[in-house]
Amino acid sequence: MPDSIRERDLAAAAAAGIHRLPVPTPFAVGRVNCYLVEDDPLTLVDCGPNSGTALTVLEAALAAHGRRVEDLERIVLTHQHIDHTGLAQILADRSGAELCCFDALVPWLAEYTRHAADDDAYAARLMHRHGIPDDMALVLQAVTGAYRAWGTAVTVGTPLAPGSELGFADRTWRVLLRPGHSPSDTVFHDEERRILVAGDHLIAHVSSNPLVARPLDRADDGDVTARPQALVTYLESLAQTAELDLGLVLPGHGDPITDHASLIASRVRSHERRKRKIAGLIDQGPRTAYELATEMWGNIAVTQAFLTLSEVLGHVDLMLNEGSAVEEADADGVVRFVRA
Repeated sequence: MPDSIRERDLAAAAAAGIHRLPVPTPFAVGRVNCYLVEDDPLTLVDCGPNSGTALTVLEAALAAHGRRVEDLERIVLTHQHIDHTGLAQILADRSGAELCCFDALVPWLAEYTRHAADDDAYAARLMHRHGIPDDMALVLQAVTGAYRAWGTAVTVGTPLAPGSELGFADRTWRVLLRPGHSPSDTVFHDEERRILVAGDHLIAHVSSNPLVARPLDRADDGDVTARPQALVTYLESLAQTAELDLGLVLPGHGDPITDHASLIASRVRSHERRKRKIAGLIDQGPRTAYELATEMWGNIAVTQAFLTLSEVLGHVDLMLNEGSAVEEADADGVVRFVRA
């Protein structure tokens, strides 16, 4: 996006009292966008990972708008990923701010360490079932375990029900659940101003990854034989968002979006092309999801293994749901996809 357009869109957000505060993360996605909402209560949307660097940058960004952490009165979290939640408890403890998020996410955040470990165990079993070599899965688990330190438990005092309203003195946000990228993706719609605060639901420069994740309401550690259909869910969420009357979307990463419907249409076309390509590979013979991923993207970095696995499984789910004569063949606990 040209700088002039970016600055115009950020100025439009600022005119509506919303300031973007980019905060560094240790992840490939780069900086995460936090948003300061100049209203009553003074609100911060998302907060960056649990790191000294992120906190220092956030403090400086608040200071640039004449604010301190201690001035915050409300913190709103868009979803469960640690680049968005990591500093939440630290900021709330310093400021006394009210913490808000999607109601089903509240217990997950409260017992972050336990639930994160259960999520990792679920991912390990899913990787084994779909052909990722055990040594690669072990390395990825170690990397993921190290990343978990960038998050922490969060005590949320205000659960938000989908469809409810989040009120301010000068605006009202509609709380909308948009799962797919994660089970807890929540967006906030200012109908009067035609603004959507979108977290990672929709990002301009990259397609949000629909990651297969253990459901929030599952008490056990998850059954990988009945995996959630993350991409199917994500496309349903995108279709709902495409119907909204929006002038500006403020995403969790990158630049503002002013053409959300056309961007969503482009994303849908991209997933359709990828589905057809994966279907062509299955036509050549039985493949595990990992084998399909390596044929699609070549040698896969360890840190990208679960992401690409989720991508393949998502597109196979589309085929299975469409009745495309694709079946899962289970041999010794490893699944291969075949033409029926």
